[in-house]
Amino acid sequence: MRPPDRTLPAVSGGTAVWIDGEVRDAPAVSPLDHGFLVGDGVFETLKTVDGRPFALTRHLRRLAHSAAGLGLTLPPDDVLRGAVDDVLAVSAVPTGRLRITVTSGAGPLGSARGDDPPTLVVTHAATTPWPPSTRLVTVPWARNERGATAGLKTTSYADNVVALRAAREQGGDEAIFTDTRGRICEGTGSNIFYVLNGHLTTPSAATGCLAGITRELVIEVADVMVADAPIMMLADVDEAFVTSSTRDVQPVSHIDGRELPACPGPRTVGAMDAFAAVAARSFDP
Repeated sequence: MRPPDRTLPAVSGGTAVWIDGEVRDAPAVSPLDHGFLVGDGVFETLKTVDGRPFALTRHLRRLAHSAAGLGLTLPPDDVLRGAVDDVLAVSAVPTGRLRITVTSGAGPLGSARGDDPPTLVVTHAATTPWPPSTRLVTVPWARNERGATAGLKTTSYADNVVALRAAREQGGDEAIFTDTRGRICEGTGSNIFYVLNGHLTTPSAATGCLAGITRELVIEVADVMVADAPIMMLADVDEAFVTSSTRDVQPVSHIDGRELPACPGPRTVGAMDAFAAVAARSFDP
């Protein structure tokens, strides 16, 4: 539990880091932390606007789901929220990216966990606006929808790093994975929506995709069909967009070098407007 009344340090450059109880000017995590050694951790990333975190309750709910999937014990909700408040109190930026990370703590040099308590880190930094559209490239690697971490937001992101680099080498901005059955799955840090034969569709959780918070909100407010389709269907889509917590709803201009007929198309504009209306009503919808 954080002390109820204490002076927080000034943070330069608009970036703040909270580790295990305090905001630190020179943060340090043990080199034996299993989040560093083996990627044994979970995290959430959410946007902030004028010091306010968007959809924090939904993000904390998903963090708890991911932690349960890894068998991690989270700090209490009030500690998590207090850490977020502390970081935002000393990091004043107009638009930011806030990340909550929980690892299993220090452990041995292998897969087995140690007896140390979990490590909690909250970071916040300024962001720049995403471009008005994005170009997708499908990559040859698959998400394992039957894997132990399928659908969990873990710190094991090496697959994403490799895939995103490959997409950018081919002139794209974001990569799209299939699952092991060759079905459309997700991006490295986004969910995909596409329009085919008049239906706005997004892959189901059965593909192993992450249940994104923005994806969740768009499904709630737009006419979306949650269904699975083979990756070759992307060659025929009329319009598409991707969603994430920092990009909101971002239109897709190209898929594998093919320019889409509309960017943004009418269903994309509708989703953008519907999501904007949700955000305007509440910062914690």
